[in-house]
Amino acid sequence: MAPDATLAVLDDARELRLYQDQPAQMRAAGPGKIGVLRLGFALRNGRSVLDDLYRVAPLLVQRALYWDEAMPELPICTIISVGGGILQGDRYRIDIRVGEGACALVTSQGANRIHQMDANYAAQHQTLTLEPGAYLEYLPDVTIPYRGSRFIGRTEIVVAEDATLLYGEMTMTGRKHHHADERFGMDLLSLAVAVRRPDGRRMFAEKLLIEKGEPTLDFAAVMGGFDAFANVLCLTPPDVAARIKDRCETVFPAGAARAVSGVSRLPDGAGLMLRVVGIESYDVRAEVRRFWQIVREEARGRTLPDTPLWR
Repeated sequence: MAPDATLAVLDDARELRLYQDQPAQMRAAGPGKIGVLRLGFALRNGRSVLDDLYRVAPLLVQRALYWDEAMPELPICTIISVGGGILQGDRYRIDIRVGEGACALVTSQGANRIHQMDANYAAQHQTLTLEPGAYLEYLPDVTIPYRGSRFIGRTEIVVAEDATLLYGEMTMTGRKHHHADERFGMDLLSLAVAVRRPDGRRMFAEKLLIEKGEPTLDFAAVMGGFDAFANVLCLTPPDVAARIKDRCETVFPAGAARAVSGVSRLPDGAGLMLRVVGIESYDVRAEVRRFWQIVREEARGRTLPDTPLWR
C-alpha cells in the first residue's frame, strides 16, 4: 500500500487552503504520523472469516471475534487506536473488502477524538468494497472534534448491486460539557462520501462541511440547538430498501425532543439514508440502533442482540 500517495490528494481540497503549514514537532504525514489498516473478509468452507489483515500503528485490529449471539456467523473486528486520538499532521488510511457472499461487522473501541491543532490538519481516507452478495456493517463510534481541530475525511464505496452495506458516521458538535467554546469550536470538519458500482457507474456523492464561524449551524433546519448528529447509509437492493422503509417512522416529537430522525431514499435506487440529530450521543445512538436492527432483519433475517451494558 502507498497511503501517503493516496492521502496526498486531500491536500488539494479547497477547505484546506489555510492549513498547509507544517507542525513544529513532527512533519505532517511523516514517520509515525501515518496509520494504515487493511481488512479483507471471505467465505471459507461456508464460514465468513478475516482472511486479510495488514496494520500500521496507531491503527490496530487483533483478530475477528464471533460474539454476536443473534448472528453467530458474523465475524466482528474492533478497530483499536493506540495513539490516544487524532493529532495534527496525522494521516490515516482504512481499506475494507468483503468478498462474495461473506459478511462482517467493523466497529471501533471508543470515540474518535480529534485533538486541538495549531498547525496543518488531520486526514482519513477510507475505501469500502463489497462484492456480489456481501454484507457489511461498518459502524464506528462517535467522532468528537475538539476546539481548534481540523479534520478531513473521505470515504469511497464500491458496492455490488445485490450487496448490502450499513455505513454510519456519528459526530458531536464538540466537547460541550468541557467548555462553552468547544461547541462548534472546530476550525474545520469536512466529511465526504462517494458511491459507485463495480463497473465504475457513479451512484451519488455527498459532503458535510463545517467551517469556523459559520453562522447558520444552529438554524432550525440544520442543528437547531442539538449537539449530536448521524448520517447512516444503507446501500441495498431496491426490494430490501422498500421493506426497510415501510418499517421506519419519522421521529419528530412535539415539544422538547431528545432526538429527531428520518429516513429518505437515495438516488438511482441505491438504498436509504437515516439522518438523526440529538441532544447527546446516546440519544443519536438509540435511533441508529433502531434503524440498524430493521436493516439486519430485512437484509439478513437476523436481529440484534440485547444492548451491551457499556452502551
